[in-house]
This record gives sequence, structure tokens and C-alpha cells, in this order.
Amino acid sequence: MSQLTFTLPDGTVETVEVTTLLNAGYAGRNQEEVASHIAELAELGVPAPTTIPAMYPISPYLAQQTTEVFVQHGQTSGEAEWALVITDDDVLLTVACDHTDRDLEVHSVAWSKNAAPDVLGTRAWRLSEISDRLDDITLTAWVGQGDGEPSTLIQTGTLADLLAPKYWLDVLREQGLHKPGTVLVSGTISMRHGVNQFADSWKVTMQDPATADELTCSYRTVRMPQPIG
Repeated sequence: MSQLTFTLPDGTVETVEVTTLLNAGYAGRNQEEVASHIAELAELGVPAPTTIPAMYPISPYLAQQTTEVFVQHGQTSGEAEWALVITDDDVLLTVACDHTDRDLEVHSVAWSKNAAPDVLGTRAWRLSEISDRLDDITLTAWVGQGDGEPSTLIQTGTLADLLAPKYWLDVLREQGLHKPGTVLVSGTISMRHGVNQFADSWKVTMQDPATADELTCSYRTVRMPQPIG
């Protein structure tokens, strides 16, 4: 299991033990956006999905709040996303980056998402307190190479580009998964063409224009030693 701790705008701290982790896929509200993402993946050899949107079960311990992601090779990359976190008496919304093994993805999207963590922010909002302006919240990602900070824009959009949290909460209820400890990560928006996604560092922000409050997660990839044998 993985234990996550979130600080809310009022200073309240919520701790959640993750029992179920789910990654949504191909979850754009705009079908052109979905087609663009499928095309991006096709360039990497990933077959088109048979059903959209998709939902992949992920090992719960892969929900992490970390600044380092250990990788086996250079063909991995993140994705800017939001995450729903169900607590004992509330639903939280935070920022997330789904790090994915692109070499493994050509064999199975589900396998590739179980090969690296979903990195979540350490701050969150109560979903009920921002539900009236969700579509205005921005979602942005930057990447960096070498030791520099992530500064190259690779993804930008708003939550209106993705299926709404309400859609996924309904799915969780239908599946019997709307319970404390469930975390669902939203699926992503398109990447900018010409930007190298196989970066050394990632930073994702989610900003509420009404309050200028911003949630952030960032991390650096660390290459593991080569295997022997």
C-alpha cells in the first residue's frame, strides 16, 4: 500500500492509504484531442485502443509523492493529469504526472503504466469547493534536460479538455470502487509537437484562475544500473 498526505487550502491535512489506483486513458472530452493523443502514441508503436475511454488498474504502491522516479532506460516519459482521491468523508482533487515506460507500452498500455509511478502533488483542493469552475482550471507541463529545471513547455490545456471528475465518479460507483482509498488519475492532454518527451525532469501544474492557487508536482528521472545476466 501507499500512504499519501495532502495539505488543503485551509491548512487541513488529509492522509489517505491507497487501496485502489486507476489510470484513465483516452479520456479527452474533445474527440479531436483524443485522436491527437492516439496519433502520438501510434508514432511510438502503440496500437489504437478498441474502446475509449479506458481505465487501467495500477498497483496501489505506485501512487507516490516523490521527487525521483527510477527508470530502466531512456524511453520513458510523463503525462500531465489530475487525480481524484477519495477519503473517508470527501473527494479531493490534486495534480498528477503519470510516468510511463514507452518501450513496454507497445506491448501493453496496462503493463507500461505499472512500470513507473503516478506522481501526485502534496497539496489538494476539495472537489466540492471548486466544482463550479473546474473547466477553467489550467493544466500545464514542462520538461527539462540535464541538471536544469523543467522549462520547456510540452503540454498545456484546461480541465475542460478532459472528461469531468463527475464522469469518473459515476464510473467508480458503477464498479463498486467509490470508496476511501481509491485514487483515479485522469488521462492526459496532447503533447506539443517537436518537444522531446524523453526528458530528464518533469513539472506539472494545475492553477485555479479564480484564486491564482496552484498545485504542483515535479520530479527527476534517475537511471538504474544496467542489469547483469
